[in-house]
Order: sequence, then C-alpha cells, then structure tokens
Amino acid sequence: MAIQITIIGLGQIGGSIGLALGGHKAALKRVGHDKKVDVERAAQQKGVVDEVKHNLPSAVRDAEIVMLCLPVSQVRETLEFIAPDLKEGAVVLDTSPVKSGVFEWVRTILPPDRYFVGLVPAVNPDALHEIKFGLEAARADLFQKGMMIIDAPRGTPGDVVQLASDLTRLLGADPLLADPIESDGLMARMHLLPQLAAAALLNATVDQPGWLEARKVGGRAYAAVTAGLAYQDEIDSLRISAVQNRASTVYALDVMIAALQGIRNDIEAGNEDGIAARLEQALEGRNSWMNDRLKAEWATGVERKPIDIPGFAERFFGSVFVKRNSGQ
Repeated sequence: MAIQITIIGLGQIGGSIGLALGGHKAALKRVGHDKKVDVERAAQQKGVVDEVKHNLPSAVRDAEIVMLCLPVSQVRETLEFIAPDLKEGAVVLDTSPVKSGVFEWVRTILPPDRYFVGLVPAVNPDALHEIKFGLEAARADLFQKGMMIIDAPRGTPGDVVQLASDLTRLLGADPLLADPIESDGLMARMHLLPQLAAAALLNATVDQPGWLEARKVGGRAYAAVTAGLAYQDEIDSLRISAVQNRASTVYALDVMIAALQGIRNDIEAGNEDGIAARLEQALEGRNSWMNDRLKAEWATGVERKPIDIPGFAERFFGSVFVKRNSGQ
C-alpha cells in the first residue's frame, strides 16, 4: 500500500517536491493542497500530485507525511488548522527558512505522537538566476546538487530524523543535520540579509532626491540587487523571520554595516588602493563561491547510494508508522 505524502502549498518548493517524487508512485501517493483552486488544478495537470484535496482536514487525515511548503507567515495558522486531523505517528516536515519560532509553535500546537522535522532546502545552482516564481518555477531537479538542512526538535525519535534524511536524498539533495540555532544563523546571513540589503537599497534610492531622473537609468546592477527582495519571501514572512531570528539577523546586519563603512571610509579618504583591495577581495569571494556552488562537491569522499524505494518504505516508513501505531 502506498504511503501518502500530503504537500500543502504548491509553489516552487512544493511543486518541485511533487515532481521529484513523481517516479515513485507505486510506493508514494502524492496529495496536494493549495489555497488557490487554480494552482491545485495546474499542479495536477503538470503531474506534481496524483490527487488534490481542497478541504485541508481531508487532505491530511490519511497522510503519513505532511509537507508544509508555505511562507512562514502561514505556518502557524496551518499547523493549528491541521493538528486535530493528523493521524497518530504522522510526521510534519516544514520548509520555511527560519526554525526557532516554528519550533515554539509546534511545541504548543501538535498533539502527542505527531512528529515534526524542519527542512531548509538549497536549490540547484542551475536555478539560481531564474526569475520565475510559484508553480511555474517548479522543476523535478530543483534540489539536486544542493544541501538540505535538517533540524529536529530535541527528543525527536531517531527513526523520524532518518526518515527526513532519506526523503531528502530521495529528492536529490544531500542532508545536513543541524540544530536550529546553527541553521538560523546560516539563514540570517545567506537568506535574510540579501533581502534586507535589497530593501535598504530601495529605501535609500526610491523617492529620494534625484529619483525622478535616476529611475530612468537604473540598470542591470540595480535590478539584480533589488531582485533579492522581489523574488524571495513575501513581506510578512520576511518580517516574521527577521524578528524571530533577531539575534542572528542583527549580527549579520552589523557585519554588513561595518563592511559598508569600510568602503565608505576608503572612498572619503580617496584611498584607491584600499577600495581596489576590498572590491577585488569581494569579486574573488563571489567567483570562488559560485564555482563551489556549481560543482556541488560538498560531500567529497562520501559515496552517494541511490535510495531503494521498496526498502525505504518498508524500513523507515514501517519503523515510524507501523511500530508506533501498534504500540511497540
């Protein structure tokens, strides 16, 4: 009998998860839900899911795994809504970028014997420059050549963590186990800071003196930097994530402000050598990062064995759901 995975939120992440699992229909049944009926319909037509259920309680009632692929602004209300209908032993996986606040919600909302693991996916480097969003940006290889951070609350059973790790590999990513403080620190620098920097640039330029003329000559550099805000989290989610992760976010902002201050001081002093050194260091850093990201050789020396689907379902799903539900 196929294991039901319910995907809530059929945008880029949820859609890509569904597509990546599409080759394993004998073992996995993909059920989809989205607030927008037209998105549900498009997802089914695209082969993202096997079935859609617009009634949310009905969508999760028979699910062994529930994947929340939502903006963080929608996670709490969704958890509250689905909690009464989650079957015993069900595992909830969440893909929002900041986990500390979500863990607090889970602790007070989820009933006993329902489990939660946080996932933080990094996309395939081939998709880094795409500007599509939502279901249109979904692709079966979105998580290949990428890491996926796995955060589990303290006390989570080992077989539940193993399930999340193996499912990550099934999606094409390499799992990286982390605690929420470490994970949130990484995401403050690499996910939140670029968006906040884009917001700062926009606030420093739009409707400022000279804007009426400046807007006519804005080019590729301006568009690229401000895209960090336009194509990422919705504003409410960015606000919530920054506040929930305030210590790491403030630290990341302080480091960036110091870097900007250094550039500013060199420019004010006319220190061309200092400016050149800072710019060269930055460009070399970006080129090195991009080369590493494209190669994706993070797990050098580690053999990547393919996941055996029947064995995966029997060993891990059976361990988590059958044993726990039978009281063993």
